[in-house]
Amino acid sequence: MSSLGVFAAPHFEPLALPTLQLEPVSWLTTLFSYPPIKALLPIPILAAIAPVLIWFFKDTWQKLDDEARRYRIEHGAERDLRPAACLLIAAVVLTVQEYYGGRQFFQTTLRPELEALYAGSWKWLQFDTYDELYAYGWWCFARSVGYVMLPLLTWKLLFPSDSLLDMGLRGRGFLSHLWIYGLCLAIVIPVLLLVAQQPDFGSYYPFYKQSSRSVFDFMAWEAMYWVQFFSLELFFRGWMVGALRRTLGSSAIFVMAVPYCMIHYGKPYLEAHGAIVAGVVLGSLAMRTRSIYAGFLLHISVAVGMDLLSLYKREAIPHNFWPGG
Repeated sequence: MSSLGVFAAPHFEPLALPTLQLEPVSWLTTLFSYPPIKALLPIPILAAIAPVLIWFFKDTWQKLDDEARRYRIEHGAERDLRPAACLLIAAVVLTVQEYYGGRQFFQTTLRPELEALYAGSWKWLQFDTYDELYAYGWWCFARSVGYVMLPLLTWKLLFPSDSLLDMGLRGRGFLSHLWIYGLCLAIVIPVLLLVAQQPDFGSYYPFYKQSSRSVFDFMAWEAMYWVQFFSLELFFRGWMVGALRRTLGSSAIFVMAVPYCMIHYGKPYLEAHGAIVAGVVLGSLAMRTRSIYAGFLLHISVAVGMDLLSLYKREAIPHNFWPGG
């Protein structure tokens, strides 16, 4: 055997191959992860979107401003307490939600009680299997009460002449505006695909980490997600804009967009900026259609799409209907 053969053989051993099996890295992911680019990227995007929003919703905004102007003329110097009441109620609701409506409150206060019941005779709770799902159940319940029951009932007590149906709950004319939903969805899908390139996207969605365990887990989570989104739409685009538009006109939409953006803090950076656009678009859409239903459909379409896209990227789409089935 030649010396060449002795030294050449090891280069063909399988043990040397794993060093070449590197995970491919998207150049977009690398580019958008660079801190200066990631920090400044939303600015040109928002600047590019602004003229489109102005062109599409300028008539809606003008109509709201005209209505507010007529309202102020009709009521003269009479002081309208609705803006102050709305903003104070919103501040209280959002604060209560932050401290008592999340999973942390469930874990520290409610979870021990459920765990004790499960350890006793309440085996049907299956707490060891659905521990995390119960936490999101509390989150969904708290959003429903905080975003719907508390503000609407309080508002009716303070202003009994105001119709709650005018808070975005009327369905008349919904089908005639359905094309706007399709148009918005066509615009949002490319943005969704861009956000999906972020390195933290795949690990962030779905919120319920057991969604990939079974079809039941995924469906139960999405049902809670949908109820939460309806409550959210009713609070921000229905009640809040509906309460402010009479006095503030189109400015009510932009006032609402501020707290709506802030509740997205802690989520991926680009999504938090996207909430600014979403707040303005969904608020304007609600005022154009006089209902929250188109915005609700748009919101859940994007949310379910993000969950499915994240599971698909991780190859974690569930196949069994029941956990362990």
